Amino acid sequence: MIGRLRGTLVEKQPPYLLLDVNGVGYELQAPMTTFYRLPAMGSEVILHTHLSITENLHQLFGFADQRDRSLFRTLIKVNGVGPKLAVAILSGMEADDIARCVRDNNVKALTKVPGIGTKTAERLVIELRDRLKNWDMPHNDLLAHNEIKQIATDNDVYAEAESALIALGYKPVEAAKMVAAAAKQKPEAKSEELIRLALRSMASN
Repeated sequence: MIGRLRGTLVEKQPPYLLLDVNGVGYELQAPMTTFYRLPAMGSEVILHTHLSITENLHQLFGFADQRDRSLFRTLIKVNGVGPKLAVAILSGMEADDIARCVRDNNVKALTKVPGIGTKTAERLVIELRDRLKNWDMPHNDLLAHNEIKQIATDNDVYAEAESALIALGYKPVEAAKMVAAAAKQKPEAKSEELIRLALRSMASN
């Protein structure tokens, strides 16, 4: 079992990234909440990982911290929630926001995530309620605590942000509208911040 990787970040195209560990390239899938915290390309990074093995597929998932990985592992235990949907959920919300939605029975907020209908959201609330009752909620806002680390290697930040949102399950036209709205809020934002603003806007509507 691969539980942690330490290496050089050489590629990132949400939801995939490539980590060079002593000359071996590991391709991982990661939620956007992890991409927000990644350092610049070529920098060293440590990711907590989860290896998913099925009959026809081996997938490696990476997370910026152990709390996100822990919640991912909890999510995939829910009936009807596989690794892909768990990544989408963690991309649309921070781990603590997901726990808060479960505690508050906030089904509506969970349905804002692509791929989650009302029935799935209700199932998440029901099945996660006991599993997350001891979840340690921080006193400070996690979004404010973790500053976004920007990169300046791609000038077409709008296209990159739209591509990431499409990969998360949004339709191209919807993704374009979301990015345009986010860009109006913060014109100088890079792709990661545009994605975050777009997802936060969807969650609050």
